[in-house]
Amino acid sequence: MEIGITTFVENTPDPATGKVLPPHERMRNLMEEIELADQVGLDVFSIGEHHRSDFIVSSPAVVLAAAAVKTKKIKLSSAVTVLSSDDPVRVFQDFAHVDLLSEGRAEIMAGRGSFIESFPLFGQDMKDYHSLFAEKLDLLIQLNKSEKVTWSGKHRAAIDDLGVYPRPYQAELPIWVAVGGTPESVIRAAQYGLPMALAIIGGMPERFVPFTDLYKKVYLQSGFQAQNLQLAINSHGYLADDSQKAANEFYGPYAYLMGKIGRERGWSGMSREQYDLMRGPEGSLLVGSPQQVIDKILWEHELFGNTRFLLHISVGTLPHAQVLRAIELLGTVVAPAVKKAVAEKG
Repeated sequence: MEIGITTFVENTPDPATGKVLPPHERMRNLMEEIELADQVGLDVFSIGEHHRSDFIVSSPAVVLAAAAVKTKKIKLSSAVTVLSSDDPVRVFQDFAHVDLLSEGRAEIMAGRGSFIESFPLFGQDMKDYHSLFAEKLDLLIQLNKSEKVTWSGKHRAAIDDLGVYPRPYQAELPIWVAVGGTPESVIRAAQYGLPMALAIIGGMPERFVPFTDLYKKVYLQSGFQAQNLQLAINSHGYLADDSQKAANEFYGPYAYLMGKIGRERGWSGMSREQYDLMRGPEGSLLVGSPQQVIDKILWEHELFGNTRFLLHISVGTLPHAQVLRAIELLGTVVAPAVKKAVAEKG
């Protein structure tokens, strides 16, 4: 199983001091995080696209291109590319550049996005939320498979036998479909035979089992081979040298950001009691000591049979040194133990 990291490159106030890092400093910290993830042997580093003040990366491909020349082995992915409000031609070209710079380590994780700021920004109508993604994913897949493309749709100008360049280093870019728990998205990924990434950011992970079961069922019914199926689970989390240290360090930033987003969406804030329940053995948060995180990743693997696990570090801005320590522990302690246990189970 592959183990990696996702981040939205949050830049929120320190809950204790109210300080917000200058954006260039937060970006410099991000480069150090990616370099360390590569050095400690993690498999994937993924960066989200957002268009709001609390997350500073609006173009993952630009940042991943910078990371490509600073790293050697780690795969570099978006998490996600908001395909619905972007141009698939440009998305493909941007990630082809990342792939060339990294000599074959680029991936696209395409999604509809859980935030909507990009839609009015780029002139898209929210009433087309579902059809935009379906149509643009179809075009992106065609661009990936063929140097010259003929295509027409409702939301974008037609393409008549035109070449799209540059071509990537790989024969085809890996394209993952990110879903948050809607059956239509699960079915779409399976019918295309694309890898699926399932984000679990709240509730009980067990309730997502029907979605992964549906994906596997439709994938096989669509004529694809079981040995090619790829499934990622993305979860919020953080680890430190001991359980209480991890819980205390993560709570402030996590509660701040989740409370802010919650208020925007009409939810209640995050209490310490709720947080501790989510950290429990069957909750959605992977926050604790390395052994606790190992145990929970393996428990989720039992539930889902996933081939990749991505830990979202961090949710809310943590001190840089703490993030680096969490990455180090994930790469040097957690990942080897998880891979050994999964391999032994066959």
